[in-house]
Amino acid sequence: MLALTLRDVRRGYAGGGAALVVAFFLLVAVLFPFAIGPDAAVLARVGGGVIWAAALLAALLPVERLVGPDLESGVLDQLRVRGVSLALVAACKVVAHWVAFAPPLMLAAVIAAGLLDLSGATLLRVEIGLAIGTPGLAALAVATGALVAGLRGGSAVAGLVMLPLAVPLLIFGAGALDPVGGAGAFKLLGAVSLVLVAGAPFVAGAAMRAGME
Repeated sequence: MLALTLRDVRRGYAGGGAALVVAFFLLVAVLFPFAIGPDAAVLARVGGGVIWAAALLAALLPVERLVGPDLESGVLDQLRVRGVSLALVAACKVVAHWVAFAPPLMLAAVIAAGLLDLSGATLLRVEIGLAIGTPGLAALAVATGALVAGLRGGSAVAGLVMLPLAVPLLIFGAGALDPVGGAGAFKLLGAVSLVLVAGAPFVAGAAMRAGME
């Protein structure tokens, strides 16, 4: 399982996959001030939410590559023949996807915070929220990737599946930026992320099994 996780991590970084996620994330952060104007107070007030929305969309980018290639090449069939649980395979993919996209995203958030004129305290809350919420995003992305694997136009369907389910993470992640009620939002964000991390491997495993039949 360690070899499978490391293989997926290498695949996540190979071919500029992680760079594409970071570039998309920063592109949203750069373009947003052009949309609402250069008012520093407005940017500082909404910048944390912008970072969370960009993180959600960036996590969606590599969804088609998380499960589909292994399903098409027969890797999942070989693992199943050897008695490896597909839920365990999905859990390894969740870990690999998180390692491949979350740390670069959290580093890019520092640049985005400067572009959006966020204070140091707000940036700290953003980083803590991303550390708590990105495992849930990774788990949701793997489950979505398994559900759309093998479908024509899977990327479009993936957006329809993943984005509504990720709304609680977005709401609580943005709510955690409030200095007054942020502690409660952090707890809710952690609860949602934990539920996704615990449940997504079983959903993904069942979807993989259905895709092979």
